[in-house]
Amino acid sequence: MMGSMWKMMKIKFLLITVLFSLACSSVRATVSYDDKAFIINGKRRILISGSIHYPRSTPEMWPDLIQKAKDGGLDVIQTYVFWNGHEPSPGKYNFEGRFDLVKFIKIAQAAGLYVHLRIGPFICAEWNFGGFPVWLKYVPGIEFRTDNKPFEAAMQGFVSKIVSMMKSENLFEPQGGPIILSQIENEYGPVEWEIGAPGKAYSQWAAKMAVAQNTGVPWIMCKQETAPDPMIDTCNGFYCENFRPNRPWKPKMFTELWTGWYTKFGGPVPKRPAEDIAYAVARFIQNNGSYVNYYMYHGGTNFGRTAPGLFIASSYDYDAPIDEYGLLNQPKWGHLRDLHKAIKQCEPALVSSYPTVIWLGKNQEAHVFKSKSGACAAFLSNYDPTYSVRVMYQNLPYDLPPWSVSILPDCKTVVFNTAKVNYPSSNVKFTPVGRLSWQSYTESTPTADDSDALSLNGLQEQISVTRDNSDYLWYMTDVNVAPNDGILKNGALLTVMSAGHALHVFVNGQFSGTVYGELDNTKLTYSQNVKLRPGSNKISLLSVAVGLPNVGVHFERWNTGVLGPVTLGTRDLTKQKWSYKVGLKGESLGLHTLSGSSSVEWAEGSLLAQKQPMAWYKATFNAPAGNEPLALDMGSMGKGQIWINGESLGRHWPGYIAQGNCGSCNYAGIYTENKCQMYCGNPSQRWYHVPRSWLKPSGNLLVVFEESGGDPTWMTLVGRTA
Repeated sequence: MMGSMWKMMKIKFLLITVLFSLACSSVRATVSYDDKAFIINGKRRILISGSIHYPRSTPEMWPDLIQKAKDGGLDVIQTYVFWNGHEPSPGKYNFEGRFDLVKFIKIAQAAGLYVHLRIGPFICAEWNFGGFPVWLKYVPGIEFRTDNKPFEAAMQGFVSKIVSMMKSENLFEPQGGPIILSQIENEYGPVEWEIGAPGKAYSQWAAKMAVAQNTGVPWIMCKQETAPDPMIDTCNGFYCENFRPNRPWKPKMFTELWTGWYTKFGGPVPKRPAEDIAYAVARFIQNNGSYVNYYMYHGGTNFGRTAPGLFIASSYDYDAPIDEYGLLNQPKWGHLRDLHKAIKQCEPALVSSYPTVIWLGKNQEAHVFKSKSGACAAFLSNYDPTYSVRVMYQNLPYDLPPWSVSILPDCKTVVFNTAKVNYPSSNVKFTPVGRLSWQSYTESTPTADDSDALSLNGLQEQISVTRDNSDYLWYMTDVNVAPNDGILKNGALLTVMSAGHALHVFVNGQFSGTVYGELDNTKLTYSQNVKLRPGSNKISLLSVAVGLPNVGVHFERWNTGVLGPVTLGTRDLTKQKWSYKVGLKGESLGLHTLSGSSSVEWAEGSLLAQKQPMAWYKATFNAPAGNEPLALDMGSMGKGQIWINGESLGRHWPGYIAQGNCGSCNYAGIYTENKCQMYCGNPSQRWYHVPRSWLKPSGNLLVVFEESGGDPTWMTLVGRTA
């Protein structure tokens, strides 16, 4: 009975393969697969991949990053495609600089690596708005990621644009290019489950739309058990050895093996031991895995305002094998390179046979692969997180450390054990490379009379006004107080309720206080007594967004900004007339640029603003000698943004001190993002990457906007070594 069922399944697989080939008839299919391997131009492969996101580094860094990935034993570079970077306004495209996708792929091709292109176009990725352009939110009648015609039309338009561009450059593998896999949607399974029938209809539509693109390479849907055929469903997580695809003829793929975790302002920096990552890979491969991808292999930097809401930091280092600055993160890079060598030695047996499992003890087993041609490979595993054991395999003794896998490419000799690391840890140092001389300019509070101010009754949601063209939105209103009003003597309690993420309060132009949300709750409340004067009083609230949401069911409906209520003593100010101004005066003047910075008078020397909110700082410097990566030490500052020669390094927030559970770190045992944390009691991010390619030999302009107050005299340019 089982034999006949298997025959029927094989026949079904062949039919699906034929249909898929017909759908891709415009190109000659040279990438295929079965349940044991990928087959590229007739060669059966176990593929080792790593995520490098092109906008999170500079084009000048790409060749070195990709070469280090190849030297680390990778076969494939995986990247998302960033819709909001490529189509910032409808029909107007950007494929230049950090968003030169074709150049990035061709560099990978020149290095002899394949590419896995995750088009999405929803990507999550700790990227602003999950990769969606903000204008998409305001398309009439739109609902994201569901059976919705306006959304599907926009999504198909962008996917077709990307596929067409790749085809025109001959970048798909059947055309002679490096792209061997594509992805549609991203981690949609939980969303489909929650929204039900509209989600199922949408995923069916997305699959058909993707196949109709005729790329000639397989498509995947990650983290989606119900992925329609011929989509390959795949696994993301810290461990995926027990994952099984939804059809027996599909390869077992680990599209995101998380090498660490992202850093949040206010949270500690997560680390993941190299031993545990190697253990997760070895267990996946011994359980018939065909493809494993490190997310991230190089994390890079959330330059500009690309980091999303929930306080994601500018650094996206992710404790990856290649660090944020492009340096090797040892021992992780070297340990994984040796693992990849061992797996490649086993490849002839892995791609042509199923494992036989032999129990060697209570928590110990052997997975043995033997091909008809005589190739043999064995994986000896000890799942116990506490005890080392000696096991007998083929009448020979083998010592297995806790939580480890030994790899025997000839079924006799151990060439690699996941818990035995032979590389010292990187000795990270930040060394000052020159002093900076600072000047300051104080941002003034606007008024409702400003020509670009907008007046409306009631409180407005922030992004509906700013369209995310700035982090900042001023909310302004007037309050009249009679000369005999008791609040003149005793003060009045001003209470402001906001959907986040940070708020600075000014009364009659004077700074009154700051409040910001928490990691698990972006909503905030400001409540303090304020001093008023007889007559008209001006209440000015500067609401600050720290990125837009990047994940969640219908996150396009999420709101931010001052939504109220706003009360002053017994008065409810919520529904009265409010005036709005998008952005800062310094932004409109372009103070972060060379021409804009010369349009105002800057203070220096004894007049330099220090520990003062709403201050701009600028300094000029020459590029330091040498070629080591550079960073800006912001440890003395609070919160704001940074620019070098007009290019944004991202948001800084060293004033948000990391709270968490930092302590000893044992590689053995189940890893979570809350294990092996660092820098509790210190800034979540102190150093900010300065790409050398953004510098000129001399006369470089560094501009910092500081919201909450800091000491600029301690800001220093430093060199990074590992």
